[in-house]
Amino acid sequence: MVAAWIVLVISGVLESVWAGALTRSEGFTKLWPSVIFGIALVASMAGLGYALKSIPLGTGYAVWVGIGVVGTAIYGIAALGEAVSVARIVCLVAIVGGIVGLKLTSPAA
Repeated sequence: MVAAWIVLVISGVLESVWAGALTRSEGFTKLWPSVIFGIALVASMAGLGYALKSIPLGTGYAVWVGIGVVGTAIYGIAALGEAVSVARIVCLVAIVGGIVGLKLTSPAA
């Protein structure tokens, strides 16, 4: 079960990687960001599939998406110069709180 959670977290991080690579690929016109996108997408989905063998679907998918959303937002702010505000940070913290809550209330499989 621990391995499934580790794989799920890594897969969530890879979701941020493919999202960042997608924007860097400029509509798949740049080779290396497009290659990174494809590899990260396949690895992320494979990891999610593996993790969902042991983790309940609703919890696993929500955690995976939440990690991807928060990671992608942080990447946008840090690397792409997207706007940062107290409201955005509060919303990201709320997402993290929801992820932690789902993990803590997830039934043991």
